[in-house]
Amino acid sequence: MPHTNKASAPVSVDIPGLEGRYVDLDGYTVGFETYKADADPAGFFRGLPDDRCQCPHWGVVLTPVLTAGTEIIEFSPTEALDATMTVVGANLAAAAGASS
Repeated sequence: MPHTNKASAPVSVDIPGLEGRYVDLDGYTVGFETYKADADPAGFFRGLPDDRCQCPHWGVVLTPVLTAGTEIIEFSPTEALDATMTVVGANLAAAAGASS
């Protein structure tokens, strides 16, 4: 059976406010996310249906407003997560460009 933990998952996102470590285990992405600052990620989902994440997650935080020190472990179907993260990545890039 595949396995992972926070220390062994590769870091694939390290931006101001967020470090994300992700690994695909047989079609499910396990994500370990650490928020370094307060965040409201709702805007990053603009462009998805209803401007909301369409990917199912297990281990969901009940509110999308994240405070510094929040850590999340989530398990998501990789294909659905990849489609969502394509839009989120473009929104993150646009936000970074607007703040510089």
